Amino acid sequence: MAERNQTVVTEFILLGFSETHPIRLVLFCIFFFLYIVALAGNTLIVVAISVDSGLHTPMYFFLANLAILDIGCTTTVLPKLLENLADKKSISYVGCMTQLYFLTWFLGAELLLFTAMAYDRYVAICHPLHYTTMMSRMVCFLLAGSVWAISAINSSVHTGLMIRLIFCGPNKIKHFLCEIPTLLLLSCTSTYLNNIMIVIADVYFGVINFVFTMVSYGFIISSILKIRTTEGKKKAFSTCSSHLIVVTIYYTTVIYTYILPGSGSSMDNGKVVAVLYTTISPTLNPLIYTLRNKDFKTALKKIFVRFTQNLRTQNESLANLSLTTLLLYSQLISVLDHAILSQSS
Repeated sequence: MAERNQTVVTEFILLGFSETHPIRLVLFCIFFFLYIVALAGNTLIVVAISVDSGLHTPMYFFLANLAILDIGCTTTVLPKLLENLADKKSISYVGCMTQLYFLTWFLGAELLLFTAMAYDRYVAICHPLHYTTMMSRMVCFLLAGSVWAISAINSSVHTGLMIRLIFCGPNKIKHFLCEIPTLLLLSCTSTYLNNIMIVIADVYFGVINFVFTMVSYGFIISSILKIRTTEGKKKAFSTCSSHLIVVTIYYTTVIYTYILPGSGSSMDNGKVVAVLYTTISPTLNPLIYTLRNKDFKTALKKIFVRFTQNLRTQNESLANLSLTTLLLYSQLISVLDHAILSQSS
C-alpha cells in the first residue's frame, strides 16, 4: 500500500557532463562530428559490401553486420546526448526504457558477433581447405540470425525486468544515457532478480564469449607460427589483426562498465568508458577494418569511379535538358512575337 501512495517517476533527468556552457558547446561539436563520421564510415562499409561482388564473403558479411550494429548503437545514444548538451536534459520514462532496450540489444549482439567473426577467422586460417563448406552461406546466415535473435531475447528480458520496478524518486541519472547499472540505483523496489539476470548475462556474453574468442585466436596464432614463410605469416596475421584490436578495445570498455560499482568516481569513469564503446569504437571500426585492407580499398575506388561517372552522366543529361528547354522557350517566344506582329498588321 505504501508503494501505491508514492509518486511514480514519469521522466528522468540525465545529468550528462559539464554544466558550463562553453564546455557543453565544445562537447556538442565533438560528438556531432564523431556521429557524422561514424554514420558515414559504417554506411560506406555496408554499401561497399552490398555493391561489390568481390566482397561477398563470410568475413565481409559479418563486417557488414558489425557496421549495422555500430550505426544502431550510435543512433540510440548520440542524438539524445546532443540534445542533452543543447540543454534539454529530461528523457521520458518510455524514452528511457526504449533507449535501454536498443542499447542492450546492440551491445550484446556485438559481443556475440565478435565470437562469430573469430570463428570465421579460425576456420579460414586453421582449416582453409574446408572453409567454403564450414562457412557456407547457410551457416553465415544462421550465425548472424542467432546473434541478432539471442541478443534481442536478452534485451527483452532485462527491459521487462526493469519495467516491473517502481521508480518513485529521485529521478536524476548520473549519466548521459539510460543504462541498467545506473537505473537500478534509482529503484524503490527490490532489484534482486535484476541483479541475478545481470550476472547470468555477464557470464554468458562477457566471460563465455570472451573465452571462445580467445581460444579461437590461440589456435589462429598457433597456426600462423607454423607457417614457414615470413610473407605467409604477415598475410595470415593481417586478416585477423584488425578484428583482434577491435575486440580488445570493446571488451575492455564493456567489462569495465558492468563490473565496477556504479557510484562515486566509478560513475565519472563510467561516462568516459561509455563514450568509448558507444561513440569512439563505432567511429574507429571503419578505419581499423578498411585502412589496411586492399580489397576494401579497391572496392571503394570502384564505387567512387562509378559514382563519378553517374554524376557526370546526370550532369550531361541535365545540361541537355536545359538546352532543350531553352530552345523550346525561344521557339515559343518567336511564335508569340509572330502572332503579335500579325495582329498588329
